[in-house]
Amino acid sequence: MTIKISPSKVVANVSAFKHLVVTADDFGLAAEVNAAVEAGHRSGVLSAASLMVSAPAAADAIARALEMPGLRVGLHLVLVDGRPTLPPHRIPDLVDANGELRRDMGRLATELACRSYVRDQLRAEITAQFAAFERTGLTLDHVNLHKHFHLHPFVAREVIAVGQRFGMRTIRVPIEPRSQLAGSKMGGNPVSGEFLRPWAALLARRARRAGLIMPDAVFGLAWSGKWTAQRLSALIRNLPPGMVEIYLHPALSDDFAGHAPLYHYKDEYEALTAPEVAQAVRDSGFQLGGYSEMLMHALS
Repeated sequence: MTIKISPSKVVANVSAFKHLVVTADDFGLAAEVNAAVEAGHRSGVLSAASLMVSAPAAADAIARALEMPGLRVGLHLVLVDGRPTLPPHRIPDLVDANGELRRDMGRLATELACRSYVRDQLRAEITAQFAAFERTGLTLDHVNLHKHFHLHPFVAREVIAVGQRFGMRTIRVPIEPRSQLAGSKMGGNPVSGEFLRPWAALLARRARRAGLIMPDAVFGLAWSGKWTAQRLSALIRNLPPGMVEIYLHPALSDDFAGHAPLYHYKDEYEALTAPEVAQAVRDSGFQLGGYSEMLMHALS
């Protein structure tokens, strides 16, 4: 069942504004992910996708996105655990012996805080990824980071500074309200994002100072890789009014190159296309779209 996406209506009462962004992260990671994104948008509630510009199936993702003008596409910056955009010799402190982006986030975070030349390499890689997105011809709907690495203060500073040069106006800040998770009565781990909350609050303050727009609430931490149709529909029926994002990781299979262990990708894809989820969106009064509609509303 297809839900048509149209621009959000401007309303005088901000509290009455109900806009929902349902996002697929890791767009471009694999053909299985890209196919799920397309099907989730054409036959389900998926309204946005976050593109990994240097991932193995990025070219296929871009081609699909260009055929789906209603899909809002943003940049999923990958600075850890993935393919770099720059040649490895340009960013030697960001990559491992195989030329892949490092996975030791804790150690890298410390090096970014202590070594200016590592921050210089980070800035160069961020710039390269924004430039690669610009070359796709897609409109930049939003920006977020793989594994929420922009919660690191030095990463956030560079992302905001570079991003604004490329026209970035919106950003994901992963602050997940626990009350709605509890109200949905669907289990999960409502405290999974609590240790991130102080860093997310700092990111939110920086983003506001920079004039960036962000959702009022973001859901995806507690049930990361474990969304089901039952959980998604229950949460949608319990959402607070305002600007809300729910992000998932759909794919047609749980086993593909680059998949994360213990993630139930196929369940998440099936949730996006489930009739009960589409009905929950209709009943909720939320209008589907992207961050672009949030920006339109905020500037009205």
